[in-house]
Amino acid sequence: MAARWAVLGLLAACLASAAKESVLNVCMDAKHHKTQPGPEGVLHGQCAPWKDNACCTAETSTGAHQDQSYLYSFNWAHCRVMPDKCKWHFIQDTCLYECSPNLGPWIHQADTSWRRERLLNVPLCKEDCEQWWEDCKDAVTCKENWHKGWNWTSGTNRCPRSSTCQPFKYVFPRPADLCEKIWSNSYKYTLEHRGGGRCIQMWFDPAQGNPNVAVAKYYAQNRGDASPAPWAGLLLPPALLSLL
Repeated sequence: MAARWAVLGLLAACLASAAKESVLNVCMDAKHHKTQPGPEGVLHGQCAPWKDNACCTAETSTGAHQDQSYLYSFNWAHCRVMPDKCKWHFIQDTCLYECSPNLGPWIHQADTSWRRERLLNVPLCKEDCEQWWEDCKDAVTCKENWHKGWNWTSGTNRCPRSSTCQPFKYVFPRPADLCEKIWSNSYKYTLEHRGGGRCIQMWFDPAQGNPNVAVAKYYAQNRGDASPAPWAGLLLPPALLSLL
């Protein structure tokens, strides 16, 4: 019996370690993502911090900066022109989504025509979310959830007929409303601060290193008791299965 538990303990430790490592330095299975992260010679504009290890290509990084780009044919100015200070945050949001290899702990399966995986509840730093809201509060939109419900008959997103264009500060009364609701809970507002190692930063100084590497590692190692068993879904040899 002691030998059995020793084997089980070793197996669990090995598989738990493998499960943690499997969510580090990975790319989503989505429309424009590379299959594996790696260096890019140049990334455009606000996507540049990820050039040493990116899930996006240079072409994707350029598209992230374009109004109504080929990436998703999405029109930021669906009500009126978005102020540059607000657009900066949406470009940064796109760069993080497309380029970061450090979002593995929050990747979940998705059942859509344009991606097989999505992000859910990525813990955003307090300052990042609040500055996003502050710089966009006077921008105008007609929808709370930008993932669905648009009129696409023209080939780009237009407001549904029943909607009304309003300032962000009325559609999203709090920073948490903006960060959590606009992309179907892809992000989660937190009280954690930039540089504390417990929240994802939407931007960083590459000269100081990528702080999100440590954040992803922390959450991969602290998933809590609700996580599935580390061997779930794996094909194990019959001899090992008999011990479980």
